[in-house]
Amino acid sequence: MHLNSHVAGVTTACFAALACALLVAGQHGNSAPPAGRPASPPRTWSPAAAARYLDQREIWWQGWDRAQKDHGTLCVSCHTQATYSLARPILRNQLGEHGQSPQEQIMLSSIEKRVRDWQNMQPFYSDALYGTGKEVESRNAESVLNAVILASYDRPSGRLSNTARLALDNVWALQSQSGPDAGAWVWQNFDFTPWESKESQFHWAALLAVALGRECFDGRSSASAPKSSKKSENYCAESKIAPHIKQLLGYLSGHYEAQPIVNKVVALWAEKWFPGVLTYDQGRTLIDNLNSLQHQDGGWSLTDLGSWHRRDDSPLETRSDGYATGLVVLVLEEAAVTSSTSPRIARGIAWLESNQDKTTGAWPAWSLNKNRDVTTPVGQFMSDAATGYAVLALEASDPHLAAAFPR
Repeated sequence: MHLNSHVAGVTTACFAALACALLVAGQHGNSAPPAGRPASPPRTWSPAAAARYLDQREIWWQGWDRAQKDHGTLCVSCHTQATYSLARPILRNQLGEHGQSPQEQIMLSSIEKRVRDWQNMQPFYSDALYGTGKEVESRNAESVLNAVILASYDRPSGRLSNTARLALDNVWALQSQSGPDAGAWVWQNFDFTPWESKESQFHWAALLAVALGRECFDGRSSASAPKSSKKSENYCAESKIAPHIKQLLGYLSGHYEAQPIVNKVVALWAEKWFPGVLTYDQGRTLIDNLNSLQHQDGGWSLTDLGSWHRRDDSPLETRSDGYATGLVVLVLEEAAVTSSTSPRIARGIAWLESNQDKTTGAWPAWSLNKNRDVTTPVGQFMSDAATGYAVLALEASDPHLAAAFPR
C-alpha cells in the first residue's frame, strides 16, 4: 500500500543519490571523497559521560516544581524528556546495561499513567492561568510527545505496545481535520523557539512521522514497501490509521516551503520513510543550503537554520552547536548519505567527537530566545536536546552500533 500517492515524490534511492552527489560536490568538495571511516574507529567521545549528563538532567526535571502535574505525574518536555527518550536507550545499548535507568522508569511510568487515564488528566496549562487556547494547545502537544516517546521505547521489540497504541489513539482523536493546518496538531505556543512556538507545529508533526515510519516500515525500505518478515505488524496500513497518515503527509508536503531550515531537515528525515514529503527540487535546494551553512570547523549553528530574534535583543550565538550539528548529521546519515561517502558528514562527525564537554558529558547549545546563563538548570535546556541528537548522530556513524540497533 503506497500511503502517499497523493503527492508527487521521488524514490528513496533517487533522493539518496541526489543528496550524496550534492554533498560530495559541495562548497569544499570537488575532490574525491576519502576512503571512509575505519570499520572500528577509536571512540573519541564518552557514552558513559553522556548518559550521566542526561540522567542527571532527567533527575533535575523530575524534581523541578514546575514539572509537577496532577495525579502525581510529570510534565513532558520537548527539550529534556523527548530527546532523552530517543538517546538514552541507545546509550544503554552502547554501555551494555541490562535495563532502564531509574530515571527512565519514572518518566515512562508517568507517561503511561497519563495515557491510560487520559480523560481524567488535566492539561499541563490551563486557560484560566495562561490564556485562552492553552488547554487545547497543551493537550495536543502532549498527545504527540507521549506517542513519540512510547513508540521510541517500543522500537527494539518491532511492535507497538498496547499503551503506545492508546497514546496514538489520543493523537488521532486530536488531529486537525479541516482548515489550513489539517493533518497537524495545534501546538503549545509561548513564543519560545524552537519548542513552544509557531514553528513547533510542523517540527513535531514531522518527528511523529519519523516515529511512525520506524514502527511501520523496515529500516531498509520505505512507505512503498511493508515491513519485513521480522516485523509482525504494519500499523500505518491499518484501515482506521491509513487516512490519518495520509492527512499527516499531506500537511507536511503542503507546508514544507514555508518552514525554517531546521524544520525542513526533519522533513527530510520523514522522507526516508514516506517518499513524497519532499520533491526532488526541494531536496536539492535543502542540501545546497546545508552545504553553504556548514562552518569551517565542520559544525552547524542553529542560528543559521531559521530567522530568529531574541526577546532581550541580545545577539544570537553564531558558533557551531551540538543541536544543529547533531540533527543535521543524523538526518543526512539516515535519510541521504553516510559518513563513508560524504566528507561533509565526516567533518560534522569529527566536530561532534571533539566537542563533548569533558566535565559534564554534554554538547553545547544556546537559547534562541534569551541570553541565558548556560550553567543554570533552565539555561541547559538546549544542551539537553543537543546531547540527545549528538548521541544519535554518533551512534548512526558507528557501523557496529548501527547494525546492533538498526533504524
